[in-house]
Amino acid sequence: MMTALLALSPIATFYIGTYTSPDGARGIYRAQLNLETGEISMPSLAIAAENPSFVALHPNRKFLYAVHETGTGEASAYRVEAGGDLKLINTKSGVGAYACHLAVDAPGKNLFTASYGGGTLMNFPIGADGALQNPTFDFKNSGTGPDASRQEGPHMHAAYPSVNGKHVYACDLGTDEILRFDLDSNAHRVSLASPRSTKTVPGGGPRHLALSKNGKHAYVCDEMLSSVTAFDIDSEGRFTRRGTLSTLPAPTPGNSTAEIHLHPTGKWLYVSNRGHNSLAVYDVAADGSLSRRAVVPVGVKTPRGFAVDPSGKWIVVAGQDSNDLTSIAVDLKSGNLTPSGKTVSSPRPVCIIF
Repeated sequence: MMTALLALSPIATFYIGTYTSPDGARGIYRAQLNLETGEISMPSLAIAAENPSFVALHPNRKFLYAVHETGTGEASAYRVEAGGDLKLINTKSGVGAYACHLAVDAPGKNLFTASYGGGTLMNFPIGADGALQNPTFDFKNSGTGPDASRQEGPHMHAAYPSVNGKHVYACDLGTDEILRFDLDSNAHRVSLASPRSTKTVPGGGPRHLALSKNGKHAYVCDEMLSSVTAFDIDSEGRFTRRGTLSTLPAPTPGNSTAEIHLHPTGKWLYVSNRGHNSLAVYDVAADGSLSRRAVVPVGVKTPRGFAVDPSGKWIVVAGQDSNDLTSIAVDLKSGNLTPSGKTVSSPRPVCIIF
């Protein structure tokens, strides 16, 4: 049975997306991180839901959204209650098979969803009450990649609004490309841009990306090759590939990357390795180029999702196959990581958001 959240101070609250099962996780959970000690409270169920594998907060922090990774795919809107629990507002079905990612634009007017099985990107306008409206855009990609075992067709893995709010970028693992869409946020209008995409490393399988605060650089984790690729972004939102670095100190059969995040300062970039069970740490130069600083074991099995707390002092990592969470201290002068050794049980965690 889940215990009540600990009274920690100073604290940061975060939500946890999970894979659910009759004898395991039951939905979206919340927990607290002690910013002085790295201690994590026992997660508490915020709301029951089926396979809420990725979650995102509205910019006003009053609403939370989740995709449900099911055969047909669903997206749900929730109201964040005073105590941190969630209350369902509404759900939209038909998002696409195995919906796996979503993002809200900066004005909080549009929700973008990506589905792995469907190879689709959709846009749902967000009402003033946080509810999802009927979609105004439903795009299905086409194409293949060189690895027939994983890239037999499109697999849209993630969607990200651009920093300037004029575009939406989408990672397609199946076609090795970053797609670019034009966005009119107020009109809830999305359209495929021209040129439509930038090719990534062949056979790399682009999964997730991180955007620099100035919007001039992007970093993509290549799931299938265990690497990270840096891109420059011009004023029209077009990507130009710069270079690719491994996320591993040595080849590790069976490894794949999962999540990627920039530190709030923009000085360091982190990528999770599933299999090697580590975080790769990169220094980010003023021109956006990367150099690998370290690869740090994180002490959990299959670190799928992780997040940097808003203060930048800690990273919380989700161990999907060890059913736990752990905290890692960030040295704010060097960017070096030090595992705290503090863990807490959490059933099948796959996404973390503060």
